[in-house]
Amino acid sequence: EAQLVESGGAMVQPGGSLRLSCAASGFSFSSYDMSWVRQAPRKGPEWVALINSGGASIYYADSVKGRFTISRDNAKDTLYLQMNSLKAEDTALYYCVRGGDPFSSDTWGQGTRVTVSS
Repeated sequence: EAQLVESGGAMVQPGGSLRLSCAASGFSFSSYDMSWVRQAPRKGPEWVALINSGGASIYYADSVKGRFTISRDNAKDTLYLQMNSLKAEDTALYYCVRGGDPFSSDTWGQGTRVTVSS
């Protein structure tokens, strides 16, 4: 059974940094594009970033471009999201999702919570 487990969420002050991790198991991680999606309180889910299976093609939402970096280690079956210069509006539950079209994916993690507050 395919499984994704996120970690690394925390409360951080504005301007701070966090690195989220997503450990994959039960499928061939290196064969799949991977995405991060977030959902802020009382809002719908928002796509954040996408990385292709080999890591060579990367895309970001305008809201995080220049501040967030998506990466992966296929040898460790792990996806990452480095988040810098965090803002209050980055507060959300962050999900790791299998595939490049996350809203059509059947494999989501349970989410890790990021709270940006002073």
